[in-house]
Amino acid sequence: MMDKIEHIGIAVKDLQTSNLLFEKLLGVPSYKTEEVASEGVRTSFFKTGPNKIELLQATTENSAIAKFIAKKGEGIHHIAFAVADLPTELNRLKDQGFVVLPGFPKNGADNKRVAFLHPKGTNGVLVELCQEISNT
Repeated sequence: MMDKIEHIGIAVKDLQTSNLLFEKLLGVPSYKTEEVASEGVRTSFFKTGPNKIELLQATTENSAIAKFIAKKGEGIHHIAFAVADLPTELNRLKDQGFVVLPGFPKNGADNKRVAFLHPKGTNGVLVELCQEISNT
């Protein structure tokens, strides 16, 4: 079961420029910037109240974000939902006919295990499922 919207991911061409824009827009600075080398992306997170925005800049030409921007331009890339038990939720969704990308959970940004649902099965919306990685 999906608990809440965890964040909205926005693909950007230039993270530094976009950070300045979102600092002005939201009235708060980014609380975290990190690179996810396995995905060819650099991320920056903003939080206002319970809401989070993730900005994503490609670090390689063949990354999903680079391909997204080349095809669609900058903009909303995905919506992420928090789940308590990612493997169980993925099995439930697979049983319902959804296609999971890449087919199994993997480490993502912001201390999360993540997986995505193919947008062809979700009305064109890339859905990310996130579970906090336990530090125990």
